[in-house]
Amino acid sequence: MWQLVGVCSRWWRTSAYLFVSLFALVGVAQAIPESESPFRNLGIFARVLAHIERSYVEEVDQDALIYGAIRGLMSTLDPHSLFMDPEEYRLLTSDTQGRFGGIGVEIHVQDGYLVVVGLVDDGPAQEAGMREGDRFLRIDGLGARDLQIAQAVRRVRGEPGSTVQVTIRREGHERDLEFNLTREVIKVEPIEASVIPDRVLYLKVKAFQEGSTEQLRQAIDVALASTSQDLSGVLLDLRNNPGGLLSEAISMSDVFLSSGTIVSTRGRDGIPIDTVTASQLDTAPPWPMVVLVNGYSASAAEIVAGALQDHGRAVLVGTRSFGKGSVQNIIELPGGSAMKLTVARYYTPSGQSIQAQGIEPDVRVEQFDTRELIDARRDVHPLIREESLEGHLDADASRRPELPARGQPRLVPESVPSEVFSSDFQARIAHQTLRGLQIHQQGRSDSSQ
Repeated sequence: MWQLVGVCSRWWRTSAYLFVSLFALVGVAQAIPESESPFRNLGIFARVLAHIERSYVEEVDQDALIYGAIRGLMSTLDPHSLFMDPEEYRLLTSDTQGRFGGIGVEIHVQDGYLVVVGLVDDGPAQEAGMREGDRFLRIDGLGARDLQIAQAVRRVRGEPGSTVQVTIRREGHERDLEFNLTREVIKVEPIEASVIPDRVLYLKVKAFQEGSTEQLRQAIDVALASTSQDLSGVLLDLRNNPGGLLSEAISMSDVFLSSGTIVSTRGRDGIPIDTVTASQLDTAPPWPMVVLVNGYSASAAEIVAGALQDHGRAVLVGTRSFGKGSVQNIIELPGGSAMKLTVARYYTPSGQSIQAQGIEPDVRVEQFDTRELIDARRDVHPLIREESLEGHLDADASRRPELPARGQPRLVPESVPSEVFSSDFQARIAHQTLRGLQIHQQGRSDSSQ
């Protein structure tokens, strides 16, 4: 089948050659018993293609025809496997490099709708008032229902300075909302860092793109140079992080782990593919550590959270994570196109598959706006998780070990200073949790003297 994809991608301009190739494969299939032949349905495909080429009322675009057939093939798999034409592949490459022209939204598909699950800080969409949970109805007047994500990205992105009109539907609003947005160069800075009270280093990881771990290391160095005393702890914020490069998730975990498994992967039938372990090289000091996660912490973010949790290196605070526990390979094809194919599930160090399950935090904390004392998720569409996506892979029940019970950290009753996380309830509780860990660690240090 993959051989067929290569043939179609390379020779679509010459339909005669394509038909010969297909019928040759059909001939091979006829020489094999039908129950054993992987090509037995290619005869149907060849007939359909021939009928379209010969009888369709208008001349067909062979690019669109063949690419559409391949998209249909990929659409029968899980929602993270897809085909990308040359332009879509270029857009994916720009994503991993963290710089592109667009409106600054992260989207997923739910019930056929494109739903906003994240917004780039200070991007056009956020500045205009779009929110997580908004559903796209139209993009530049064209219907957005049942669009593939790659097609939606293609419509929304464009040259900086150009405009795009989007119509969205928001839960709790009677009328649809329209936004006229001016595209900007969206440069996602992967790390946001600051030293907050109690000499705590706050690290917000926005994306796992090229150079994320290096920027995190630089942030640690700058923080150490900015204070006369050592840091007292680290608050690693992985909320709303959609993931990214597996290599960056591994290297970022390695910053805080000196030994042990970081992540393992298993392919079809549970066959082991790879196990990655931490090294002792350039490991950060063992500061007390808390990691923030929520329902939009996905993929690479879950690898880091799971590794730090399983090794007892950090306490997780927040809500259950997204649950994307699958690994995709990018396979380049002739003509500049590519396919993203799910090839494995990944497992935390304890052997837990989080596919369609997510990672449960040690301290569960819902998000509230502490300025208004009401649920901050108002007017937001019900949370989308991996198990909400059409065609998602099931959890691997055969690899679900019994995990040891984790002790709950001691919380300090004092309130966090009002100027810190004044409207972010989860972060305030995480800060308090970290202070409790500091006191606990200090108590252990004093008792050992």
